[in-house]
Amino acid sequence: MCICDSGGHVTNPIGSVAVEAFLILVVLLVAAIPIAVIYLLISNANLKGRVDALEEHIAKNAAKLPATPIVPKQSTPVRAETAQKPPVAATPKVPDPVPEPAIDDIGPPKAVALHSKNVGLLIKWIMQNWFYAVSAVSLALAGIFLVLYGVEQGLLPPGLRIMAALVFGGVLVGAGEYVRRRYGDDEGSTTAYLPSTFSGAGIVTLFATVLSARLLYGFIGPEIALVGMALVGLLALILGWFYGPLLAAVGVIGAIVAPFVVGGSSDNPSWLLVYFTIVVVAGLGIDTIRRWAWVSIMALSLGYGAGLLLMLGSGWQLQPYFVIYCATLMFAAIAIPVRRLVPDHAGTPLSLALFAHAKGDSWPEFPTRLAGGAVVAASGLISLTAFETARPDLFWVAVVMLTLMLLGILVWARNATAITDLAAIPAAALIAIVASCAGIWRTTAIAAQEPGASLPLMASVIVAIGLVISALAAWRSLRGGPARDFVALGAAVFAPTLAIVIEVCWNPAATIGAYVWALHAMAIGALMAVMAERFARADGPDNRLRASFAVLSALACIAFGVVILFTSAALTIAIAVTIVAAAWLDRQFNLPLMGLYILAGITAVGYRLVIDPGIDWAINAPLPEMLLSHAGAVIAFAASWVLARSAKRPRSEVLLESAVFSSSGILLSLLLYRIIEGLSGQTATASHWTVGIGATIWIALGMAQLRRLEIGGSLAALRKIAAVIFLLMAATQIVLSVTLLNPLLYAFRNAVVGPSLLNTLIPAYLLPAATLLLGARWLYNTHRTLRLGFVAVALALASCWLGLTIRHFWRGAEGMLLPDIGQPELYSYTVAILVVGAVLFYQSLARSSVMLRKAGLVVIGLAVAKVFMVDIGGLGGLIRVFSLLFLGLALAGLAWLNRWAAERANEEPTDS
Repeated sequence: MCICDSGGHVTNPIGSVAVEAFLILVVLLVAAIPIAVIYLLISNANLKGRVDALEEHIAKNAAKLPATPIVPKQSTPVRAETAQKPPVAATPKVPDPVPEPAIDDIGPPKAVALHSKNVGLLIKWIMQNWFYAVSAVSLALAGIFLVLYGVEQGLLPPGLRIMAALVFGGVLVGAGEYVRRRYGDDEGSTTAYLPSTFSGAGIVTLFATVLSARLLYGFIGPEIALVGMALVGLLALILGWFYGPLLAAVGVIGAIVAPFVVGGSSDNPSWLLVYFTIVVVAGLGIDTIRRWAWVSIMALSLGYGAGLLLMLGSGWQLQPYFVIYCATLMFAAIAIPVRRLVPDHAGTPLSLALFAHAKGDSWPEFPTRLAGGAVVAASGLISLTAFETARPDLFWVAVVMLTLMLLGILVWARNATAITDLAAIPAAALIAIVASCAGIWRTTAIAAQEPGASLPLMASVIVAIGLVISALAAWRSLRGGPARDFVALGAAVFAPTLAIVIEVCWNPAATIGAYVWALHAMAIGALMAVMAERFARADGPDNRLRASFAVLSALACIAFGVVILFTSAALTIAIAVTIVAAAWLDRQFNLPLMGLYILAGITAVGYRLVIDPGIDWAINAPLPEMLLSHAGAVIAFAASWVLARSAKRPRSEVLLESAVFSSSGILLSLLLYRIIEGLSGQTATASHWTVGIGATIWIALGMAQLRRLEIGGSLAALRKIAAVIFLLMAATQIVLSVTLLNPLLYAFRNAVVGPSLLNTLIPAYLLPAATLLLGARWLYNTHRTLRLGFVAVALALASCWLGLTIRHFWRGAEGMLLPDIGQPELYSYTVAILVVGAVLFYQSLARSSVMLRKAGLVVIGLAVAKVFMVDIGGLGGLIRVFSLLFLGLALAGLAWLNRWAAERANEEPTDS
């Protein structure tokens, strides 16, 4: 370290950054010892006094106590800020700038420090007493400029300048204390706020003097400077317990601003962060006794702000120290306000109390809110500092600090139930930093490729951190408390999420090998399995929520491992097998949350079947692999559906049933495609049968989404959108198959492949028609109009298939083009229409359906119209006579049959 004074002289360097950081930490610990001792002594004295008072009260009123305890109807909540009183001083206390309301007027505790009413009162106080604030600022600046004047004029040696400033600050503190003891500092006295003005200015002068001795002259080293500032902070802490809030405000604000006023230069000003820590701790220490609340907020806000400004102005070298500084302030903000070495913030978890509270519920106590703000500020500033950094030292410092913050909330603050949920904030920050720093891993991976280089352990260390945090979170959840389920969820999610982020952003398998990286996933899965057993044993058979979290995570880790190791086909079937395992575990151990994994698994398998590797891969892949992937998925879905049905899980049952329907349609379509392609020896990218198969796949997917609408829930809108998209894609392909790609037209010359009655017309038209009819029957809870629409499209496609099949039978593949139509072909159409009408009429009788009977009559009417308007012109001789005779007799019989069916319908109820 090099220090330059005003004359440009450079002092000797002190040491390396690492040694200096170590010394700073040692000095900080040493400086904290007296504060801790004072804290313990005061806490013990307060506790002893409260116990003595309680014993005295019980002794005086023992005879008056009723035999049966009386439970009050409603107790009046009391703010944490007013629950503890300051120690009694020799003189009356100065009232707060923001007076506390009477206990009887207090409703549910509110955010007193930032309440609009209190802010208004504070502004009013400043307007009435601004001259005290100006006086304090003037006196403090006088002390600072006393030192600066000595520098500018060179009047005195550095030692004497420092001594003069120390004497001036001491005189101010002494004057303030003399006035307070002699005349008082309360608002009713004529010397109100004068003691706070003098002593506050004196404290700022003392801080500035120590800073000047270090920054301007290099007169003392950083160790002595920190000890001196710790002593000044201790003095400010003690005075703050006896003075009014003006001293705290002047002391904290002046001490934070002093380094920026003094100026100076330093190669490594990281020790100033320790100085800011001392000032913030002093402010929190004052407020933990006086309970003004706003002093703590001011101290933390100024502390974080000053540290950020110092870091921004000092460049990259201060960033690791700033990260440590942010975490240190967070720990101070958690422990000091509650005056506990092991925090015990009691109450509802902060997130629920702030965002899910009902009207009239009590707000969290101020120490809880302060801890929440400190955790958010520290996590956010660390994330901004280390995000996308290319410096390994900064990355690891951020990772270590965020890990310590997590462990602190989970282990150190294990008794603080109200702040347990705050662990999610540094956890999210840690994941974000790991995701953003892939460049550091790439540099490490490149270095590992050099001959003789060892295997990089960076990814393994991060995974180990995730394992430790998840294990400790599980331990914290097993201790119980209102946030135990939340912590169990975090334990089940954190380590797998961290590993997945590493996989997505870093791709470590390319460097350390897929097998080694997969072992990491399996290790996480093993931990989740142990957690599931612990949770199941602790909760018993009636509550499987926490065990379900761990089991879900274990299954996800298994799936993650197979994603790393397996090929496309094996990966799909492996994920499908985990779905079967989830359904089986649900049936065996009553784990309702397995439905979430089943939903995620169905989505993942569906994505792999359709998109990646998808349909294109299935068309070209070896047949055994395709069958392993797609047929295996169908079998797995079917087995899971049976298990879900036996476990009586209607939501999972609907999901799996729709998955069986859609995956079966995809499998059948792919098999037909490959069979046709194999028989014809050609690949048709745009033909009637390829778009027909594609339409079948999209129809199956769309109807699966419609079926899942029965589940309801937050995904209903998304499923509706997906169903519309899938069915529109199917409709587009159906339109293409009956228009541009129709074998009757010249638009695209694609011939029908295969023999009569068994050719490519079946997958082009009959397969989507059958899928629509099956889906209309399967979607029995869907709107009737939509189902009738499916039936109408299916009948139209079936009619198209029938007509094209007849034409192909008479004219072959080469004679399909319009307009030539032979007489036998024309008669075949008539016979086919009559047969269809007769079948419909027969079904109407069998089902007693008026609708089918009317449909049959319409079809037969079309056949009759065709005979008289088209066919009769080509008939002659006896053929015309016998044809008309047969038609007449058939129509007479149908007329009689229709009358009989109508009379029967009047006697028996008919469906519609």
